[in-house]
Amino acid sequence: MEVPSAKHETRHRRLTPLRVLRGVICLLVLLLTAFMMIVYCGFFSTVVLRLFSVHYSRKVTAFFFSSWLALWPFLFEKINKTKVIFSGDDVPARERVLLICNHRTEVDWMYLWDLALRKDSLGYVKYILKSSLMKLPVFGWSFQILEFIPVERKWEVDEAKMRQMLSKFKDPRDPLWLVLFPEGTDFTEQKCLRNKKYAAENGLPILKNLLLPKSKGFNACLEDLRSTLDAVYDVTIGYKHRCPSFLDNVFGVDPSEVHIHIRRVTLDDIPLSEREVTSWLMDTFQRKDQLLSNFNSEGYFPLYGAELNLSTVKCLINVMLVLVLTGAFTFLTFFSSIWFKIFVSLSCSYLVSATYLNIRPEPIFNFVKTSL
Repeated sequence: MEVPSAKHETRHRRLTPLRVLRGVICLLVLLLTAFMMIVYCGFFSTVVLRLFSVHYSRKVTAFFFSSWLALWPFLFEKINKTKVIFSGDDVPARERVLLICNHRTEVDWMYLWDLALRKDSLGYVKYILKSSLMKLPVFGWSFQILEFIPVERKWEVDEAKMRQMLSKFKDPRDPLWLVLFPEGTDFTEQKCLRNKKYAAENGLPILKNLLLPKSKGFNACLEDLRSTLDAVYDVTIGYKHRCPSFLDNVFGVDPSEVHIHIRRVTLDDIPLSEREVTSWLMDTFQRKDQLLSNFNSEGYFPLYGAELNLSTVKCLINVMLVLVLTGAFTFLTFFSSIWFKIFVSLSCSYLVSATYLNIRPEPIFNFVKTSL
């Protein structure tokens, strides 16, 4: 892969009426396809099938929802023409890993799908995210189905719930990409100034491009999953030439380039005690901060590796399959038997309550074993 040339960089793209129309159409398609996939495929895979096997429930869920999630990289890279440039260590396919990533803007997590898609792990990505996002219409249901971990960002409240969910991710047969943003919130200049003041008063490193990392969640993930993980990925994301918002992504005005640097860390290189893990995480963020400073001045990360571009043909085939499924489900819902309308109503009612209460069915064989 070549070093990006400043001569050919595309900067901020104007928001034209055509971009607005295209973005609105894409967003409506994403919402409709999400709703139909969740109501029909999601209910079957995460409720009916899960009553018999959590492992096969996850496999089927990953199959269907990786198809829907792949629409986002298609939007970013093929429709919006955003360049996604990878660097750093090579990432093996379908590993069980914990990813720690900087949180520059509200959409960092969406660009990790571009990497996961290339590694055949898209349906197995799980995020630790603030609980308010679970309240989003339709999308919140998908977060529940994909087993994202909601947190209040108060450790005394989150610890028990987080460890309870982590205990469900220990099956080595299931690929896992568990994503954690140790900063706890997205970066802003105001937050950075407060962090610098706090760091100076407490003898901590002063970071220019990051917020100080919080180690409790990271340490809990290591404590509960260390024996089942293959590695930890230290992921650093940089944007050119402006950090995007969600609507910037939808309308395709920013970013022109997304740079993703990956450092693969073996578990043997991460200490065991909580105090040493906290120190290791702080050292890692100092390294990330310097990496981002170099990126801001040079325009790219060190190029130790590369990923291939997405296949346009494969992307289009996937889009067509999702649209065909969505069309079939839409027909059944609005133009077929009333029983389908009843099913959709019951499915939506279940998903609303399951998302609000954060509950998932347990296999019936577990109850049989318990009773015996």
